[in-house]
Amino acid sequence: MLPSLLDDKVFLYEDELKIKGVIEEFKHSARARDIKERSQLPQNDGKVIDEHDQFYRDHKLLLKLFQILGVMPVQRGQIGKITFSWFSIPTIYAYCFYVITTILVLLVGYERIIILTQKSKKFDEYIYSIIFVVFLVPHFWIPFVGWGVAKDVCDYKNSWGFFQLDYYKITGKSLEFPHLSVLIIIISSGCLILAIIFLLTLSALLEGFTMYHTTAYIHIITMINMNCALWYINCRAIGNASKSVADSFEQDVKEYCAGYIVKHYRVLWLNLSEILQKLGNAYARTYSTYSLFMITNITIAIYGLTSEIVDHGFRFTFKETGLLVDAGYCMVLLYIFCDCSHNASVNIASRVQTTLLNMDLTSVDTSTIKEIELFLIAIEMNPPKVSLRGYTIVNRELISSVS
Repeated sequence: MLPSLLDDKVFLYEDELKIKGVIEEFKHSARARDIKERSQLPQNDGKVIDEHDQFYRDHKLLLKLFQILGVMPVQRGQIGKITFSWFSIPTIYAYCFYVITTILVLLVGYERIIILTQKSKKFDEYIYSIIFVVFLVPHFWIPFVGWGVAKDVCDYKNSWGFFQLDYYKITGKSLEFPHLSVLIIIISSGCLILAIIFLLTLSALLEGFTMYHTTAYIHIITMINMNCALWYINCRAIGNASKSVADSFEQDVKEYCAGYIVKHYRVLWLNLSEILQKLGNAYARTYSTYSLFMITNITIAIYGLTSEIVDHGFRFTFKETGLLVDAGYCMVLLYIFCDCSHNASVNIASRVQTTLLNMDLTSVDTSTIKEIELFLIAIEMNPPKVSLRGYTIVNRELISSVS
């Protein structure tokens, strides 16, 4: 009995020495030395952050367009950092632009309300007048949903700089966003062109909607389209980042699975999950009102179209087609908003979690097993979801939950 116990102790002691030897080898491996060397880069150095901030370089055109519209007057006020001030040049420009457009909106809005209050008008014309008045409302939200959340937006966008630097420290590669800059040019141009075509069509087909009226609507329609584009671009960027993290993680654990590798990727994954949460919190006001606006328009348009069909049958007139187009337009924008959020949330967790679950635990040491368990717990305890400050979760279920 005694020799057997002695043999077991010797075996356990030898196994422990072997594990310690492997850990010591990890500590002195080329991979560990590379990570340690890159980790010496200062985390708060603006020049270092700017060097690796590819996300800003790719989407700065989008930021500039929102400055021109006077909606989000943030700027690259410092090297490697996006800032906001109530007295900066972009903000002062936003004040002036808002005053001019407000005068136009009030003049056109007054004329639309006069048309709305004329009792001799037909029901379908009432519906159109209501829709045109509703489309003016987002203009008055700009100070609340744009300027009022600018500091939170800066915090969210600056988080990307820190995340990309951490990604470089761990992987040795700069984070890339394939075709993002080209996509932004195409989408931004499309948003403006669609707004112009939409308003020119209304001016040509509808009585009482003159070219003068388009000046009050052009920046509003463009802003609505651009908000949808902004959300899509941000969610796409998060999707690209999650794919890059998953690819690097799979490659690293296949080559040499160690506890320190899993630990670094756990911290990186948590940072990416936090960016997704910051996205929802930063734009909570913006997209809460955005969703309400879309739902209101869809309800009015469908009600008007249904009433016309019940009273007169579907005659395929310009006005009926316009109501159908308005409802479809708002549905598409709302769908894109919800679908992008859903895909971004799913992509962050799925591949990394699958990689962790497929690891062969018999071939790694106890410290690595512990790190794997901690990583899985972190994913379970911090589910990547887009929440508008806790008021609602933005996913595909949002459309059905409000209908």
